[in-house]
Amino acid sequence: MHANHLHLLIPFALPAAGNAPALLRDLELPALEKLLQRATLLDADAGAAFQRTLPHERWLAREFGLIDARATPDQAPLAAHMLLADGGEPGTDLWACVEPVHIRIARDHLVLIDPASLALQPDEAARLLAEARPLIEAMDLRLAAPNPLRWYVSGAALGRLASAPPLRAAGRSVEIWLPQAEDSTASGSRRSPFWMKLQNEVQMSWFEHAVNEAREARGELAANSIWLHSQGAVPAQTGVAPYAMVLAQAPAARGLALASGATLLDLPAGLPDAFQQRAGNPKTDAHRALVVLDALALPFVHEDWYTWRTALTEIETQWLRPALTALEHGALSSVSLTLCGETDYSTLRTTRADLRKFWRRRSLTTLLPDEHKASPGPAPR
Repeated sequence: MHANHLHLLIPFALPAAGNAPALLRDLELPALEKLLQRATLLDADAGAAFQRTLPHERWLAREFGLIDARATPDQAPLAAHMLLADGGEPGTDLWACVEPVHIRIARDHLVLIDPASLALQPDEAARLLAEARPLIEAMDLRLAAPNPLRWYVSGAALGRLASAPPLRAAGRSVEIWLPQAEDSTASGSRRSPFWMKLQNEVQMSWFEHAVNEAREARGELAANSIWLHSQGAVPAQTGVAPYAMVLAQAPAARGLALASGATLLDLPAGLPDAFQQRAGNPKTDAHRALVVLDALALPFVHEDWYTWRTALTEIETQWLRPALTALEHGALSSVSLTLCGETDYSTLRTTRADLRKFWRRRSLTTLLPDEHKASPGPAPR
């Protein structure tokens, strides 16, 4: 299937304004620069300092109709779609994703370590799940675990919870990021006693578990807690799917593609050749394709800026440069970019006609989030 309209979603592409000069210095990104210079700004979300959800997740939820596109809620109800992508059957029930994590004890607070750094093996996760399963089911929750590293729970007793994905809370004190009742406010937060009870029981059951003892003996982090996030359901679909094709490896994006009826493809190393060839008739063959490029996420969260710069250069070479060439030659009718930071995102679109608008002079730095507004301050380490 050919795509005339290409949309690239790039999480963690926008560093804080204060860090940008050093991070972007000497980076050669001519394709990105030209696409941004000529683009029309379609949408922007400024986010907030202590927003629980990540901007690319909010964008996906809005784009696929899970939340009201006109509102700006702090919601990204993607767990049921993640379950669908992992091979489960969510039905119409409300599900939350649960991941084994490591919570490190600092001097006066607890710090969440992202699950990727934990590097838990599937067989280890299966043994830990066997220990946790009876505790979960004893609290009248349904448990689904088609993926050994991501588990899902559903049940009325859980209620509706506002929560943060691990990448949002990673490296910070867990205090403000723990699940709370959905109607809680910053001035009157109400932590979920149901979830806290379950989390504590699982933590105790894993204390001195053979899996963790073996990991610690090898100098590895123990899986000493669980983290809940992304609670949501798969709604009844109405209208037309926003994209005919989705290329992604992230489970949320893959699940949204499956639920919407889009063609789902694995993420290749670069822009497929088919996207760089002219379609038969651009008026009748007007397919839209979404590509989710998440290679910047982990280096951004870990503040591994060498790897982040390398990954951004690879996105330029493998995706943006061929996309710009395809746009210039008429193989693509438009290229859209949704560039995200830690709290903000901006969506821009460049058409072939826009490339002639030499007077436009937008740059990447004009999209950078205001660090004084968006940053919650130095993360406790």
